[in-house]
Amino acid sequence: MASSKNLVIVESPSKAKTIGKFLGSKYKVIASVGHVRDLPKSKLGIDLENNFEPQYIAIRGKGDVIKAMRREAKNADKIYLATDPDREGEAISWHIAHLLGIDPTKACRIVFNEITKNAIQTAVKNPRNIDTKLVDAQQARRVLDRLVGYEISPLLWRKIRRGLSAGRVQSAALKLICDRENRIKDFKPEEYWNIAAMLSEGLEEKGKSAEKKKFIARLIEYMGKKITVENKETADIVVDALKKHDFFVKKVEKKERKKRAYAPFTTSSLQQDAANKLGFSTKKTMMVAQQLYEGVEVKGHGTIGLVTYIRTDSVRISEEAKTAAKEFILERYGNPYHANNIFSNKKKDVQDAHEAIRPSYMDLVPDEIKESLTKDQYNLYKLIWSRFMASQMSAAVYDSMAVEIENGDYTLKANGSKLKFDGYLKVYQEAGEEKDEKMLPELQVGHKLNLLDLQCDQNFTQPPARYTEASLVKDLEEKNIGRPSTYSPIIATLMDRKYVSREKKSLLPTDLGFIVTELMEKYFKEIVDVGFTAELEDRLDDIEVKNLNWKNIVSDFYEVLKVELDIADKEIEKVKLEDELTGELCELCGRPMAKKSGRFGDFIACTGYPECKNTKPIVTKIDAKCPKCGKDIVARRGKNGRMFYGCSGYPECNQVFWNKPTNKKCPECGSVLVEKKTKNSSLACSNSECGYKE
Repeated sequence: MASSKNLVIVESPSKAKTIGKFLGSKYKVIASVGHVRDLPKSKLGIDLENNFEPQYIAIRGKGDVIKAMRREAKNADKIYLATDPDREGEAISWHIAHLLGIDPTKACRIVFNEITKNAIQTAVKNPRNIDTKLVDAQQARRVLDRLVGYEISPLLWRKIRRGLSAGRVQSAALKLICDRENRIKDFKPEEYWNIAAMLSEGLEEKGKSAEKKKFIARLIEYMGKKITVENKETADIVVDALKKHDFFVKKVEKKERKKRAYAPFTTSSLQQDAANKLGFSTKKTMMVAQQLYEGVEVKGHGTIGLVTYIRTDSVRISEEAKTAAKEFILERYGNPYHANNIFSNKKKDVQDAHEAIRPSYMDLVPDEIKESLTKDQYNLYKLIWSRFMASQMSAAVYDSMAVEIENGDYTLKANGSKLKFDGYLKVYQEAGEEKDEKMLPELQVGHKLNLLDLQCDQNFTQPPARYTEASLVKDLEEKNIGRPSTYSPIIATLMDRKYVSREKKSLLPTDLGFIVTELMEKYFKEIVDVGFTAELEDRLDDIEVKNLNWKNIVSDFYEVLKVELDIADKEIEKVKLEDELTGELCELCGRPMAKKSGRFGDFIACTGYPECKNTKPIVTKIDAKCPKCGKDIVARRGKNGRMFYGCSGYPECNQVFWNKPTNKKCPECGSVLVEKKTKNSSLACSNSECGYKE
């Protein structure tokens, strides 16, 4: 007779594989593959007459997964719900419990912050009941987002165009981007002049010795007050005055300056650092981080989770992790490099049950496991490992000197510093970290200095910089808009809806983005108001912290929304969007062709619609020729939204590639090589029977 099993249910198959290895043969680990129940897509799915009761249904396409879970549950002695340790994960466990008939008040829920053998086995020994406060906090957000999306979006469809959407956090984020762009447009540059003196101790020395004694002092004061030089006339007067007097050392201040280590990563700071240092989008950062968390095949170790849970607002670290880091630092770098640093969260932290993001195993040094990781996995893992290890290390120490120099009624200032002890910089440097420190020469109060050169440069004040993904994430967090786990999908939605475009790394609002924001500001001001959004976020957190009734919070919000919807529907006139002309003329009727948006993305259509219904797909020519007929290969998007590459001579030539083709030929079979990035290669043969890679 086969031995009975304990059933463990997680979200993802890769997580199931990693956990199954740690639990052994007495446990069966299966995956729900994300959510199994949700609000229906075809209707609002919230009973407005029955206190906002959600009308959940099984997600379409999840029938086989649910059947498999029920089958396995029927034969199991115990069932453990091991979804992610946050609101979303708690809600998934609650939905699974409903489908499988599990009593949520019984000890069926296990949580762990990292996928290691010890963490998994400890979790299984300490099951708890499902936390209804966490579930309610998630339900409130889900219902609010549905109310905003399904009540306002149809209005935008009717008044502007199909395919648009509004969102509780999305609309506030879009307003930030639009407001920044308006500030840039309204900005008026102001002139100012920087004046600095190249000085030295003495001119009698020449060569390298004299070079070392040169330094720059910048003008800061006139008659003891801060000076701003606003035009060339004033600059000339100041320069002439400086030339008439000698330069004397007025004050010398020497001190040791410490630069302390940064806190380990939260979700938000990881997204920002990965954007600044690796050029990753928030979406890419979360995707790669999820891979590192769920498990990667590491040579000599099997499939293991390399980092702790990646959705966290906390900088807290467990005592076990601190001890393991200390042992590693003492062994690898020595006692002077270790410090007992304590970090605290900037604000009340609902999700403080989770640690900061850190490596699961301190001794798995990134460079030592590099061959087991993809390039992206390695780069992100190295960033996480280095930041965490640095957080447990000593401060960097600099010798610094500040010197004030007197010239008649004017005061100049020079600063210098030199790294004395590298501390945490041994493993981690922030973007823009001082690299070319330069110490000032030994100067004494009263010493006369020699003027080598006077520099006088015209400058203009600069407008605020456009948002990048990193700076937007930083602002959203600081303003308490949404939660870090939502930032990536929010930015993706703004791009998908064509509210925002990307120019290099900058995010620019489109005309459509401005139109939608203007309409939202006028008729739904609370939704786009930063203060209101932050206050609502706090109230949603209080469902979890203070056990508030989530339906009361939803009701308060909806009362305001309902009134605004009625007014907006009556007052908003149909918005006529200007066509974006392509410069082409319709080959059927001769009228201009314009770029349009539809269910399956953008396309080109005749402006004479509905009299002329000529349409064409938008194609992008790539640097490759068709191997069949020699014509250009173009990138196209299919009806399902998937990108493919086909011959521009279609339908006469039906050559198609699913991966981007190149002009290179396979040295083994002569077929076209396509871009197909894997762990160990970037090009592969398009012939499925060949298998050549490079």
